[in-house]
Amino acid sequence: MSRIPAINPDQATGQAAKLLQGVESKLGFAPNIMRTMANSPAVLQGYLDFSQALSKGNLSAKLREQVALAVSEVNDCQYCLAAHSAIGRSVGLSEEAIGDSRRGESPDPKEATVLAFVRKIVENRGWVSDEDVAKLRKVGFSHGDVVELIANASLTVFTNYFNHVAETEVDFPTASNLEARS
Repeated sequence: MSRIPAINPDQATGQAAKLLQGVESKLGFAPNIMRTMANSPAVLQGYLDFSQALSKGNLSAKLREQVALAVSEVNDCQYCLAAHSAIGRSVGLSEEAIGDSRRGESPDPKEATVLAFVRKIVENRGWVSDEDVAKLRKVGFSHGDVVELIANASLTVFTNYFNHVAETEVDFPTASNLEARS
């Protein structure tokens, strides 16, 4: 059971109702994470605005989902792993790519560099080395791209922590158990 209740969109009022109606019209439903954020319309609005802004950046939808999967695996967020596995499939990630992303791996050197970087951000609470940033630059990422990677990782950390505290009920197909590569 959730620690913080999800707001029923049919019973929401004011700004929460408006925001949840917008989510439902865009996604076809209001996921529990957003219904729970609606307890504070300011938080839901901030989350939606930040997500929307990042969707207009340089990083592809696939890469943003790979980042979310890598970060959510480090933070063991079952809600986000389920959600981003489903969203990842919808933007063209294969099951193998989803598993690889969760492990911080990819056969593509550029993706592998990104996934190692964002995992390091989370594991080291933002502290990375000059060499870590140089590796991103070497595989073709601009300073702006690096800033977007930090922002995408940070947004995912927020949702991971939000779900940990709220104990948000998972309303996406459960993510599979991650098997180590042999």
